[in-house]
Amino acid sequence: MASSRRLLRPILYTSAAAVAGGGALYYIYRPIKVPGSDPASVPPPRYTDDGRFSPPRFPLVKTRDEQIEDLKKSSGTHSAVDALRGAAKGVLGNLTGTKNVQSVEREDKQEDTDPYDLLIIGGGATGAGIALDAATRGLKVAMVEREDFASGTSSKSTKLVHGGVRYLEKAVWDLDYNQYKLVKEALRERKYFLDTAPHLSNWLPIMIPVQKWWQAPYFWAGTKFYDFLAGAEGIESSYFLTKSRALDAFPMLKKENLFGALVYYDGAHNDSRMNVSIAMTAALYGATVVNHLEVTGLEKDTDGKLVGATVKDRVQEKDGQKAQEFSIKAKGIINATGPFTDAIRKMDEPQVSEIVAPSSGVHVILPGYYSPSKMGLIDPKTSDGRVIFFLPWQGNTIAGTTDAPTAISQNPIAGEEEINWILSEIQGYLSPDLNVRRGDVLAAWSGIRPLVKDPHSKNTESLVRNHLITVSDSGLLTCAGGKWTTYRQMAEEAVDEAIKRYSLQTSPLLQAPRVSGSEMIDDAAPLDGACQTHQVRLIGAHGFSNTLFINLIQHFGLESIVAKHLTESYGDRAWTVAALSAPTEQRYPVRGLKISALYPFIDGEVRYAVRHEYAQTAVDVLARRTRLAFLNAQAALEALPTVIDLMGEELGWDRQRQEREWRDTVQFLASMGLAKSKLGVTRTDVENGKAGEYDEHERKLYSRHDRPADMMESDSKFSSGEKPVVSRDSPVNN
Repeated sequence: MASSRRLLRPILYTSAAAVAGGGALYYIYRPIKVPGSDPASVPPPRYTDDGRFSPPRFPLVKTRDEQIEDLKKSSGTHSAVDALRGAAKGVLGNLTGTKNVQSVEREDKQEDTDPYDLLIIGGGATGAGIALDAATRGLKVAMVEREDFASGTSSKSTKLVHGGVRYLEKAVWDLDYNQYKLVKEALRERKYFLDTAPHLSNWLPIMIPVQKWWQAPYFWAGTKFYDFLAGAEGIESSYFLTKSRALDAFPMLKKENLFGALVYYDGAHNDSRMNVSIAMTAALYGATVVNHLEVTGLEKDTDGKLVGATVKDRVQEKDGQKAQEFSIKAKGIINATGPFTDAIRKMDEPQVSEIVAPSSGVHVILPGYYSPSKMGLIDPKTSDGRVIFFLPWQGNTIAGTTDAPTAISQNPIAGEEEINWILSEIQGYLSPDLNVRRGDVLAAWSGIRPLVKDPHSKNTESLVRNHLITVSDSGLLTCAGGKWTTYRQMAEEAVDEAIKRYSLQTSPLLQAPRVSGSEMIDDAAPLDGACQTHQVRLIGAHGFSNTLFINLIQHFGLESIVAKHLTESYGDRAWTVAALSAPTEQRYPVRGLKISALYPFIDGEVRYAVRHEYAQTAVDVLARRTRLAFLNAQAALEALPTVIDLMGEELGWDRQRQEREWRDTVQFLASMGLAKSKLGVTRTDVENGKAGEYDEHERKLYSRHDRPADMMESDSKFSSGEKPVVSRDSPVNN
């Protein structure tokens, strides 16, 4: 008996070790579903045997003018002429097969003069998310934005979709359950984010340099705990790299004192395009969404309860007309204006105490050669104890961010002190062979993070780590704070509270639009009146795959880099964008005229932005439909004449409006880091190439006129002292 136990014991130990080891190996090497790696839910169109090609036919959102007319109906100001015009458009749509696809139930609602269930003020990530959530629950929803979708904080983020490793560290060391809950929630939302918009988001490995041997187990434990919390919402597991492998993955790293590196995974995204896509998806599901529509006042009934708001169309003012104010009636009003939250709250209660503590976050854009194309880096403890990210984004490198109290303004300007601090921190962990220069900064901007204080807290100075939902006595529901990653959760909680406060009735959407443009996908299936935004795929997601760009190249003859950019920015709607692009009249590429020679943005994107995404100004296109202003302020300036011409053709701009667009856009580019010496340039200067002329500082950045070492004086085609990049008849060469 004793001998049999002695024999069984090692067998049991060995079996247990094998099971544990096998389980660990399976967990590490388990099959992983990478966003975008699956075949598209709707396969790309193909040529038939007889050579015919049928491109996708996607549902259309209502035009901006039609949306404004819907808003007016809620207060009974919709005219008979407008009604006839809408009916005529409906008949034309039926004849052409391009009818705006809306739920029959929703169209009936929009045609009457009943008030909206909800009026949402603010078109950033939070406001657009609330609009989509409410619309997919069968509510009648309106959303208005004073500027443009994502014109504020939502376009000026670090571009990460993350749980927050630094929050996790605080949760552990401070034994803070709220911080832990915030990380857990964000990791869950990160997965939903990547599932519903795989074309706009992706997984990104991020490296943590290890400079002391004892940091390795500390960072390893932290990243593994991060993986563990992600659970099924995670993807690749974190891993350790030796010094040589770390330098191979990130050659720009400083070798001195480098022990190795930990690599963990988080998400990255195109923030403003994500915001626009959420808003346009909400519009497809029946929400009335309008940008450049400013709330000028709130309306109350005799009991002091909110019943609506007065608004004006700022586009009319840009066209030189007087903006006519009109009223929007709603059962409930939600304030989702980010940094401008207190301005709306004071419209409701002038004496109310402020709850927003604005914080400035500065980012700089550097050339792509500063970082690998598929690996980011985090410095978990800078010289002053903050965290700084160094990430590849849209072919360039983004670095930031700072965190300092600031005043609230629409387009804050990044200060030189903050820019230089970021550059100094970058230089600290990059190889000394690399000289991080101020002149390498292609763009720099400041975003305002709306940290909030709970008005009901005894300690009025304490900030809420997550978001805050509060309701005033008159019924104004305010949703503030939070971060991009948790926008969907914030929207769900805000709509839940609104349904309860305003006694709203949700309903299933029985005839939801075919967002995919195909009968293969029933978008109405999950919409039962409850919150389903965790599985509502955004415009462009259904037909996206990592190989879709090849289909575009083969059909339209697009340049490879352009085709990849279009699929990663528009998903399956890249078919429409490519179709709106003009022929190049060259052998190759066949279509797609670039608006900037340095970047893959093309003319079709400008037309698509106007026709399908409510772009109304040149800044809307340069900053938030394309990302050119964020990537390179100088390149955006040089592309401005082309953008104004294309938009002028689409929107019928006269000369006065075009001149205003020029002034407004150059002023905006100042907040994107455009050199002060370029702020006075005219359109004629740009068209004549003078905007590209360099000043003394820029001249010293590069060896512009030095001849190769083996070139003789007699080999040069230029006379002594002549600048080859300036016209021969220029005064400079006289």
